[in-house]
Amino acid sequence: MASLQLLEQAAPTLVWPVKFCLAITTTLYLLSLITGNVSQADRVWTFLPTVYAVYYALIPLWPNSALALFPYTPSNAPYFVASTFSPRAVMMATLIVLWMYRLSYNTWRRGLFSLKDEDYRWELLRQQIPNKNIILFILPLPTHMAVHQPHSPLSTSDYVLCALALLTNVVQFTADNQQWSYQNYKHSGVLNANEWPGARIQWTKQDAERGFVTRGLWAWSRHPNFLCEQTFWILINLFPILSPASPHLTAPPHKITDLTPLLPSLVITSLFYSSTLFSESVSRGKYTAAYPAYQERVAMFIPLFTPVWGLWLSIRGKKEATDRLVYGAGDHKKTE
Repeated sequence: MASLQLLEQAAPTLVWPVKFCLAITTTLYLLSLITGNVSQADRVWTFLPTVYAVYYALIPLWPNSALALFPYTPSNAPYFVASTFSPRAVMMATLIVLWMYRLSYNTWRRGLFSLKDEDYRWELLRQQIPNKNIILFILPLPTHMAVHQPHSPLSTSDYVLCALALLTNVVQFTADNQQWSYQNYKHSGVLNANEWPGARIQWTKQDAERGFVTRGLWAWSRHPNFLCEQTFWILINLFPILSPASPHLTAPPHKITDLTPLLPSLVITSLFYSSTLFSESVSRGKYTAAYPAYQERVAMFIPLFTPVWGLWLSIRGKKEATDRLVYGAGDHKKTE
């Protein structure tokens, strides 16, 4: 309680999000005990960042008094924050809402909203990753930063970042659809002519036998969806940093606190890098020949590195054999 009182004095617009985060964390913990499933945070991953971002962007809309867990405008919030909207924060919140729709659709069709469903990685990662609720609280903090900057008109940087964020969402949607199309073909052996544009790939029996997707965007990046997820939140983080109203970052930083504005980007990249390393260790164990070849041939995230890896394999005289494992016929069946 004392901590909340201190927070109310120092940053009143963070009080409701902190209370909401604590309530959600408690609820999810109780659900995990009831269902025996500790990955309940997956059910709210698509929603919580949006809840926080919309709260920050629309602070003038909320009532002036607290009512249970309903959002409210703190009485001691800065006058310009409580009385006017930040165009930049509204743009950021709108982008995050679009991100929510895309991710929620992909989560829904995979059946991951089921309270009993558990991501296979949770069994092994229960004690190895930070609390997801804290991460979900941190990601939309740039919207809070934007709200507390002067509410100036949108600048060139805002429009450029917005266009890039929209493009990132489209590319990630395409990557998700290609993965979904491949998995459906892998398990059914039937091509679906009604896939989303960009995912109407003519999968083959060899693709299905390989066990994992290596065509489309996945021929250029081993994790195009993860790349886009990180890129999206980095772009959101850059809105307030590149704003004309923002104090300039110290480069190079003189102390660790100079990196505070970059905290959301650092958190999301650290999370996905560590999660990717673990996921790939599982894949190497399942596909002992093809997946190591895929790692040699295709970059983990950045597509521009993939031709470089191909050139390096050519120099070593391994490209033809590696390409057969990754894209064509070869001894690439899943080991039991």
